[in-house]
Amino acid sequence: MYYILISLILIAIILIYFKIADRFNIIDKPNQRSSHTSITLRGGGIIFYFGVLSFFIYSGFQYSWFFLGLTLITLISFLDDILTLSNKLRLSVHLIAMALLFYQLNLFDQPWYWIVMAFILFIGITNAYNFMDGINGITGVYSIAVLAGLWMLNNYHVNFIENDLIYCTSLSVMVFNFYNFRKKAKCFAGDVGSIAIAFILLFMIGKLLLVQPSIVPVLLLGVYGVDSVLTIIHRLLLKENIFQAHRKHLYQILANEAKVPHLLVASAYALVQLALNFVVLLLLKVDVGIAAIILLVLSVLLILAVIYIIVKRKYFHLHQLA
Repeated sequence: MYYILISLILIAIILIYFKIADRFNIIDKPNQRSSHTSITLRGGGIIFYFGVLSFFIYSGFQYSWFFLGLTLITLISFLDDILTLSNKLRLSVHLIAMALLFYQLNLFDQPWYWIVMAFILFIGITNAYNFMDGINGITGVYSIAVLAGLWMLNNYHVNFIENDLIYCTSLSVMVFNFYNFRKKAKCFAGDVGSIAIAFILLFMIGKLLLVQPSIVPVLLLGVYGVDSVLTIIHRLLLKENIFQAHRKHLYQILANEAKVPHLLVASAYALVQLALNFVVLLLLKVDVGIAAIILLVLSVLLILAVIYIIVKRKYFHLHQLA
């Protein structure tokens, strides 16, 4: 009954947001870098924040530092969606939000160099998640795949977080998917959505790593990770500015130049990630040495990289001609 009530509240919130976005013209206009062709409401991903808010209230205000960090990063991302803020201001708030997340995870007990590396990694992943939000359905359905992996590990391997947080977050993503996982989306996630969900997922993965330190959970973001890293390398080889908007991610080339339907591309990314989730569970359960685990993880990533290169080489010439 609780989850039905939460679902109804989340649906009401997103419908109210649609009216606000329409009233104040919070829209996404297509440009030469876009994968859509019509004006669409932006910022529907704000519903992810309210999913976590429902858990925060229901749990008696658990994980307050994490929630404060999520509030800050959601607010600055929403403002950036409607006002376009300076990079310095955005990065400053991101650093503060990450510091709050780290404080919640007690990471400041670690040596300073580990903390610096964690800041770089977490902020890098957050921005990569944002860059991957470029076609209908991909952020929502991929996030569901990652959440499914976290739920599976939490229930069939080691308990590291409350299932209620996973459930409430998943409900918010599914509500968003109802309006975004369409040929013609009602709304886009916006920076507020893609950055907020990345922040939430990183908190959950951080909790997992505290219970069982391992390189294996990197595969929980394996599909996005391979696409992001190899696309950056590709752009560096082309001597492009990696901080400028582009359409060279594999999913963009498949959707835009190869003309594969957006929802099919998004679903393929999610399905591959679901398969990786089972690999994660298997690797965390096997009793082998650290060196063997590292080798196995690298082998999986190498397979993904080879697939990325083969598919991209097949279709990239279409991008060059476009």
